[in-house]
Amino acid sequence: MSMFAQLQRRAQEGRPVRVGLIGAGKFGSMYLSQAPRTAGIHLVAVADLSPPRAKDSLRRVGWADERFAAASLERAAREGTTCVTDDADGMIASPFIDIVIDATGSPAAGIHHVLKACEHRKHVVMVNVEADVLAGPYLARRAAEAGIIYSMASGDQPALIAELVDWARTIGLEVVCAGKGTKYLPVYHASTPETVWGHYGFTDEQVAGGDFNPQMFNSFLDGTKSALEMAAVANACGLTPPRDGLAFPACGVDDLPSLLRPVAEGGILAEKGTVEVVSSLERDGRPVFRDLRWGVYAVFEAPSRYVQDCFAQYGLKTDSTGRYAATYKPYHLIGLELGISVASIAIRGESTGATTDWRGDVAATAKRPLRAGERLDGEGGFTVYGKLMPAADALVQDAVPIGLAHDLVLKNDVPAGRPVRWADVTFDATREAIRVRREMEALFRAEMGAAGSH
Repeated sequence: MSMFAQLQRRAQEGRPVRVGLIGAGKFGSMYLSQAPRTAGIHLVAVADLSPPRAKDSLRRVGWADERFAAASLERAAREGTTCVTDDADGMIASPFIDIVIDATGSPAAGIHHVLKACEHRKHVVMVNVEADVLAGPYLARRAAEAGIIYSMASGDQPALIAELVDWARTIGLEVVCAGKGTKYLPVYHASTPETVWGHYGFTDEQVAGGDFNPQMFNSFLDGTKSALEMAAVANACGLTPPRDGLAFPACGVDDLPSLLRPVAEGGILAEKGTVEVVSSLERDGRPVFRDLRWGVYAVFEAPSRYVQDCFAQYGLKTDSTGRYAATYKPYHLIGLELGISVASIAIRGESTGATTDWRGDVAATAKRPLRAGERLDGEGGFTVYGKLMPAADALVQDAVPIGLAHDLVLKNDVPAGRPVRWADVTFDATREAIRVRREMEALFRAEMGAAGSH
């Protein structure tokens, strides 16, 4: 029976999946637009730091006020309505919630919410890739110990990439490379909230007339979001990040199998089984033909001459040898697709992609020469961008992760292009997010040391 049919059955039997959403921003709002249209789903609560803003989001996506007028979670659960609250911890602890969605985008908040979900044994859909990359391997272990599912969010690119990787491996194909598309030029790494709109081509009038967050937009442009998403994919799929960071080659869908193959065979990969992001722009700014700016892909290899012949017989676009081919999805609908994760957990007891190991990390890297006494302003800001690297390299370099590079004061100068190190900053080791991250580093450092001694 399909997931939809089983959701319909739950609706008919009066036992819907009871969901609590934390964060009513863009991703959360997209899910809010679809949740009432999905049989067998009851969004019992929406938690947000600003309940009035959350209510505005509900109205904007088409909810009538009476639908979110419940004064308590208990009343919402009983009446089939929704409670809007600023008490996320209380929502997670509620016996009227089965699945929690974290769509906050705050690394510290995401870590806190997952730990609370472990405590109260609530499944978690982690939209918050920032938190997942910062401490996901640690949180995944805690979730497993608690007997809950810790899942990527369907609709977001990491989960869709993980789906393609799982498809290929399940039918016996080796994944050579997997990733996504984006708009990229090398100059973007130095972009700041003051320069971001020029790179996007937005006018002052457009910016003034819309709800635009320059630091958030800049985190997509300067490579940080791509690095975070590829670290999440590496950690979920057992793939290896490139040692020197993402290359962002200009590449359209027809050239994926030719470009994303090993160097020895004419491609750009140092090894098989890696992640990469392809650019929709040539280095001179011209658009790439049949670009994958909004999509995801996986490149795989034929294991035999017979399978290679099948690729040709069924029209797959391959490289010149016929051995490498690719599949791709040209679009992702982020929050509109989030219901797949909720249904998968509730109906099948399965995640839609999940962190399994610590293979990739994202280091806070100086955008320009930084001076002692400066305060880091985090993802998408003026001081640092996120650079993807193998987790083992991040440990050796003692790199500060981009998810914690906000409001830390430098003790030392840091040259442009170099990761900021823990020794370069002052920090409060008692802060929950920093404490969890440092515990994870110590745990994996010990495990990597033990593995190396055998």
